[in-house]
Amino acid sequence: MPLLENGQVTQDRWYMAAEGEALPDGAVIVPLARLEEGLARAGDAPLGVIIAPDVDVAALRAALPRLELVAVTFPSFRDGRAFTQARALREHLGFTGEIRATGTPLPDQYEFLLRCGVTTVQTERTEDVSVWQQAHTIISIAYQPSTLHERPQGLGLRRFLS
Repeated sequence: MPLLENGQVTQDRWYMAAEGEALPDGAVIVPLARLEEGLARAGDAPLGVIIAPDVDVAALRAALPRLELVAVTFPSFRDGRAFTQARALREHLGFTGEIRATGTPLPDQYEFLLRCGVTTVQTERTEDVSVWQQAHTIISIAYQPSTLHERPQGLGLRRFLS
């Protein structure tokens, strides 16, 4: 599946480091267990980390100024802990870098991902990209606040929809 950003396919500049592999130069995403190794790399090469759904994002607090990407994982579409992780990264920890959703989120969840602070999606599912692009444009109103700093449209709009 290609990498999606704002409903459009974009180029992925990141390399996902495999277990036991030496970390390459350039933009690399490391598993949480190898974060210290990634932080110890020389230079200012871009660094990202991928976390499991059971990780408390507060554990990343000290490393966040050095990280450009945090990848949150959806092991199944029914597991919503990555939504909470993304929102906590944005709202409670002030992370301004890329938050990437990985694993098996659904196209129906795309707008919710964006509203929680996710910036890119790379799914293991094999849907056509147009399904994701359509999911990005089909819902234009929301009742809950988001991290997108959009104008609220909630209760005042309800009377016009029925």
